[in-house]
Amino acid sequence: MYYFIIYSVIILKLRIKDLREDNDLTQKDIAKILMCDQSLYSKYERGERDIPLVLLIKLADYYNTSLDYLVCRTNNPKKY
Repeated sequence: MYYFIIYSVIILKLRIKDLREDNDLTQKDIAKILMCDQSLYSKYERGERDIPLVLLIKLADYYNTSLDYLVCRTNNPKKY
């Protein structure tokens, strides 16, 4: 169980960074969408802070993907 939690955190931070970069966005762009500071968003990407569920939902909606994909419950980035 512990291994899965660590793995999920690593994958989450990689996925939100990859999605941002794939969409040619900066951390500042995403921070504006999430209405937070760029420095805080940077901590989310580095795994230094946990991302609140409400912000994960905003990211999933923005990237048109599922929460399951963001939190490593599936490898399919399609929403449905």
